[in-house]
Amino acid sequence: MSEYPIPEPRWSDGLQGRFLRLAASGLVSARWFLPNLPDQQSLAARTGRLHIEIVSHCWNYAHMQVYQLSSLVLFPPKDVDVTMTVFYGEEDKETVELLDFFAQQAVPGVTWNWQKLPKQALFRRAIGRNLAAKQSKADWVWFTDCDLLFRDNCLDALGAALQGRQDSLVFPASEYCTGLLTPDEPLLSPPMSPPQLVDADPALFSRFDKDRATGPLQITHGDIARAVGYCESLPYYQRPSATWCKAYEDRAFRWLLRTQGTAIQVPGVYRIRHVAKGRYTGSALNTGVRSALRRAVARLKG
Repeated sequence: MSEYPIPEPRWSDGLQGRFLRLAASGLVSARWFLPNLPDQQSLAARTGRLHIEIVSHCWNYAHMQVYQLSSLVLFPPKDVDVTMTVFYGEEDKETVELLDFFAQQAVPGVTWNWQKLPKQALFRRAIGRNLAAKQSKADWVWFTDCDLLFRDNCLDALGAALQGRQDSLVFPASEYCTGLLTPDEPLLSPPMSPPQLVDADPALFSRFDKDRATGPLQITHGDIARAVGYCESLPYYQRPSATWCKAYEDRAFRWLLRTQGTAIQVPGVYRIRHVAKGRYTGSALNTGVRSALRRAVARLKG
């Protein structure tokens, strides 16, 4: 039997999900689910050369993950130690080949950490994030997505900005994003057979200011991560799934920590935005609806 069996569907599943989304909007006290958080003054105020763990997931997104991993090779950190953790599934052969390639890239200060999960556990992103949080030895843990790049001076500047801080959650005050790219855009078709180092033209990106620690920009104090995990106190978000789940737990994580995060200045944060979501399964109609919704949301956000 799998370590992560898919639970039998229950009539209450949809109600649980909707309730938690409403609760995380602030309608319910997070203390119902996580009564005690470590006191901020008890968190280690680390200085000097910090250890940062980056936690990413990849399922059918090797063409995005290649940019993220390449950025650590092309713009290697000098003043911090980085553990790059990637959760993946063995059925995703392109990602397996990609990770094998990067495992051979020796980058001073960077440790590659590939974590295989059954796909039913991979599909619920909070499961991998929680495993990483509880096991991490890092001073800070950056939960992110595989379409985020760490370019010029990003991680060294992050290490400088985190000196002596005791915040439970911080985030870059701005990021550089592409427009919503369609599948035929050259940027979304990097050479993959065999894999090689690639970079994205920064001219394709525009700056966007951020006001909270969204899913790819959640940088958590290591003591907090080890103490409370990632939505560990919400069993619904630790349940495996037969299909990829939309990451509503990002908001729930901020809710549990009682903060939207503290903005810090971090340069070199780049994100590739795209219409088609290859990790989702379903009919062409379902995929088309998702893509149309993504375009609509992007227009509303400006």
